[in-house]
Amino acid sequence: MIFLESLYNNWCKIPDKIRFLFIGALNAGISYLIFASAIFLAGEKHYQACVILQWTLSSVFSYFNQKFFVFCTKGNYVKEYLKCCSTWAVSYCLNVVILELLVRFAIKNVYISQFISIFLVSVVTYVLFKYFAFKPKV
Repeated sequence: MIFLESLYNNWCKIPDKIRFLFIGALNAGISYLIFASAIFLAGEKHYQACVILQWTLSSVFSYFNQKFFVFCTKGNYVKEYLKCCSTWAVSYCLNVVILELLVRFAIKNVYISQFISIFLVSVVTYVLFKYFAFKPKV
């Protein structure tokens, strides 16, 4: 147990931008797999519904990863989760708009468009998480 605690404490000493890259990549990968699986099962014409499913399922997983492995916060579970929900609402809206624009006017392929959209939205999400959802008390 002491080894795991030491490992965790050392992990939390790594700058949060680097931790976010690792954990964010994991979250984005899982999120994308949910989206791609839903598209495969439901069909490409239902891509917006698949985005809703993706965000709903991946948000809980992402919350715990962000809380414990990126921002290393303790306590404040409900407050932070509600702030995360606000962050995800903004992120979701951005995702939907970017995806729609890419599918309709640029790339046309929902898989590639969502991959690009997730990457772009991740930058905004990091800023909102750091300075809003998991902002340390001063």
